Amino acid sequence: MPSQYDVIIIGSGPAGGAAASRLAAQHLRVALIERELVGGECAYWACVPSKTLLRPTAARAEAGRVAGLDRPRQDWARVAAYRDYMIRYLDDTTQIEDYRDEGVEVYKGDGRITGPREVQVGDRALSTERIIIATGSDPAIPPIDGLAEAGYWTNRQATTLKQLPESIVVLGGGPVGVELGQFLARFDVKVALVQGEDRLIPREEPAVGELVAAALEADGIDLHLAAKAESVTRREGVCHVKLSTGRELQGAELLVATGRRARVHDIGLESVGIEPSARGVEVDERCRAADGVWAIGDVTGVMQFTHVGMYQGRIAAQDIAGEDVRASYHAIPRVVFSDPEIAAVGMTAAQAREKGIELASSRIRLREAITRPWTYEQDPRGELGLLADRQRQVLVGAWAVAPLAGEWIHQAALAIKTEVPLAVLRDTVAQFPTFSEAYLKGVEALEPAQ
Repeated sequence: MPSQYDVIIIGSGPAGGAAASRLAAQHLRVALIERELVGGECAYWACVPSKTLLRPTAARAEAGRVAGLDRPRQDWARVAAYRDYMIRYLDDTTQIEDYRDEGVEVYKGDGRITGPREVQVGDRALSTERIIIATGSDPAIPPIDGLAEAGYWTNRQATTLKQLPESIVVLGGGPVGVELGQFLARFDVKVALVQGEDRLIPREEPAVGELVAAALEADGIDLHLAAKAESVTRREGVCHVKLSTGRELQGAELLVATGRRARVHDIGLESVGIEPSARGVEVDERCRAADGVWAIGDVTGVMQFTHVGMYQGRIAAQDIAGEDVRASYHAIPRVVFSDPEIAAVGMTAAQAREKGIELASSRIRLREAITRPWTYEQDPRGELGLLADRQRQVLVGAWAVAPLAGEWIHQAALAIKTEVPLAVLRDTVAQFPTFSEAYLKGVEALEPAQ
């Protein structure tokens, strides 16, 4: 007889984990299936190790910008040791025990849906009233001639490396490429970064890409924009990457950071009538994918962020509990933990125009508008951009490239989420001196977008 559960969750990353804990708190019998390490990509190979590795290099650079301080010495061995501690030495024993303490039954193995209320894990058959798909995503590997034969890194090898390479070619100018490229460059690795589009971080405003490019070049990164890798060969231990521009780059290693694809294959979607789209498993506002089936996290392709996956896990658990909930994604913050940080929320100008919104916009240099940047560092950096709907008189988008931008972008996120009138934002008093004071200056500077 199959083991019976109220809910079976396939995938134990932040999305699946958030749903499991909430459902167990509802006193439901929950099974959590994981084919690798309980905790998922974020905890072991992505968000946690990458931000851990970035912090020492950022702190060192910040020290060099502060009056009266010199840059401290870097110690790669100690940084790597702390990274290993943060990723739990790739050991999920404690996480499994924690879930079991909550009443969640953990199964290690490949989970596959075999019917509307049936899941197979290895030779174990499980039955349930509800299935949650939280299988995450895999690196998207471009079809480049010779790439497989030459060998390459993904984020996994880059975030768990033991020895720093002398040089590396990074393919991709999105968040992963920018973060890991900067981390490596600041540890004296020779970095060349190749981006197919004509700017970095292309999902954001063009101004963001310009500012980020300047920061990376200041760190010595060799940028190749509007260029694509056409072929890769490895000769005598060195990767040779031929570009569409005719240039050839060389690196001891090659990092592929060209995005991620939803993990939808070989999990039995067809057995419950689900046909995934190009971006993943389509879901409604309640994260429902089919009768008795929910999907959450990267596998949905909605927004591949850890915090979105956790949010969707909460939505699915509340929906299962019978609550009237609807997911909304219009005020989700997007942060790249480079130095300076990149933060954005809401729409870009192009997205707003597609919706027919009459825009007012502003872009301010923080050093010219507020005091905090000068107390934070010498030769202050940073800009803030705002987009407002002229008819409704509310913010619809914001971006910042500045120190700690990932912390103070949430003021804009809340304003966009709750549609705070611009008049209220103009009358809001921020603590002096803080970066948040920039919002008043930005709102006061709003002009009709060209």
